[in-house]
Order: sequence, then structure tokens, then C-alpha cells
Amino acid sequence: MAVDLETIRQMAERVATSEGLVLVDVELKGSRANQVLRVFIDKREGVTHADCQLVSEQLSAMLDVEDPIVGHYVLEVSSPGLDRQIARPNEFVHFAGRRARIALRDPVGTQRVFEGRLAGFESGRVRLEAGAQGLLEFELSNITKAKLIVET
Repeated sequence: MAVDLETIRQMAERVATSEGLVLVDVELKGSRANQVLRVFIDKREGVTHADCQLVSEQLSAMLDVEDPIVGHYVLEVSSPGLDRQIARPNEFVHFAGRRARIALRDPVGTQRVFEGRLAGFESGRVRLEAGAQGLLEFELSNITKAKLIVET
């Protein structure tokens, strides 16, 4: 029986939303005998240990009742980190103003990697304020990797 990750994602989304958090991602890794269910949550002020514990307890209870995962698994709930990858349109909006590095599949001129401040998402395009290069826009489908840069 295959694991329905979308059902698990919906369960995690309900728990996160009810606690004022944003569900970033859900992944199931490992073999059937050694599975790890990772749930990544976020909020603008930053995720606390208490946030992770609360989501873990509530989601664990739901998973025990629904039982969508065959076999033993370990549930991990955490923040995606300060230098997290971003990929969804709402993430580019959420992190507008933050520094990011964007890598492209097809270069713009001869350049494939750009750094600057995220300026949002509009009409299928990620906007990046790249200093002297000005405001750049990239088709979401052309981005192979986008990652926040930690500012010190």
C-alpha cells in the first residue's frame, strides 16, 4: 500500500494553520523499515521549540488515528532553517525583502546565478532586486534552485 503524502500534508496543514503557523513542506524518507516523516513549519517571527512540540503532539495524535503510514516511522517537526530553499509562489511573496540566491536552468545572457533581494512574485515570474542589475524577473519554471541568504 502506497503512502498518500497529500493526505498527510493536509493533516499537517490543518494543525499548522490552527496554531498560526505555515506548513512549508512534508517529506517521507527512508525504507519501509526505517521511515522518517519530516514536517517543516514556519512563521514570520520564527519557529520556537514550543511550536514544533505542539505541532508534533497534535499531528502525532491525528496520524495514530488515521494511520496513513504503513509500518514504523519517526515524526520530526522543525523549522526549514534560516538559509532555507524556497520554491512556491507564496514563499517568494512571504520572503519579499530577504536576500536570496537564484539559479536558473537557462541563462540570462551568460549568467545562471543571481543574488539580490526578493521583490515578490507576479504573473508566474519571480522578481529580484539585483543591485546594479536592477529589478530582474525570472519564470518560475526556469528556476532550478532558490535559497535564502542569511544576513549577519
